[in-house]
Amino acid sequence: MRVAIAGAGAVGRSIAGELLENGHEVLLIDKAPTAISVERVPQAEWLLADACEITSLDEAALQRCNVVIAATGDDKVNLVVSLLAKTEYGVPRVVARVNNPNNEWLFNEAWGVDVAVSTPRLMSALVEEAVSVGDLVRLLRFSHGDANLVELTLPDESALAGTQVGDVEWPEDTSLVTIIRGTRVLTPTRDDSLEAGDELLFVAAPAREEQLEDLLSVRREDATS
Repeated sequence: MRVAIAGAGAVGRSIAGELLENGHEVLLIDKAPTAISVERVPQAEWLLADACEITSLDEAALQRCNVVIAATGDDKVNLVVSLLAKTEYGVPRVVARVNNPNNEWLFNEAWGVDVAVSTPRLMSALVEEAVSVGDLVRLLRFSHGDANLVELTLPDESALAGTQVGDVEWPEDTSLVTIIRGTRVLTPTRDDSLEAGDELLFVAAPAREEQLEDLLSVRREDATS
């Protein structure tokens, strides 16, 4: 897979290193000469250019990329790169970094963004995920398709503890994708039973999140007694 990363700062270089370790081709693009540090990620291709300019993206051969990651520290730049990647070059997957949470609403399909990653929101979600049981935590937003990756740790008092996955009437537009049980990562089947303490990961439409949380949370009679 060929990946272009706009922004060769600490974030862009870290992403590049991970992708290279997994066997992907990576091109790092940055307009600042001081950011071009080939020795830090020698396996990557480097391009000194402004990723907001069509001529630069032509030089980068963006049409050959499977994924573009807009990882600069400027939300305006990340939006422009995302829009150009999607509309001018038809890149199948565009991932954009959100620096200011107030701008998160802009990072959607209209701007060519398939996945928006908000560092402040993600850090907050990870804190909530570590300490919350029975509360739905939004980990990641997928702009394309209007869906979120959400997590809930099943509390001891949940009505669904001991229930088989196939017997649960899940909300529409909701999919249970993973069960994390202790050190195990399970791909759920209809015959798997849910257990208290399971960390459940779903891809769900935002409109279904409250319904999903109600389904998985503490029994109402227990919560009010």
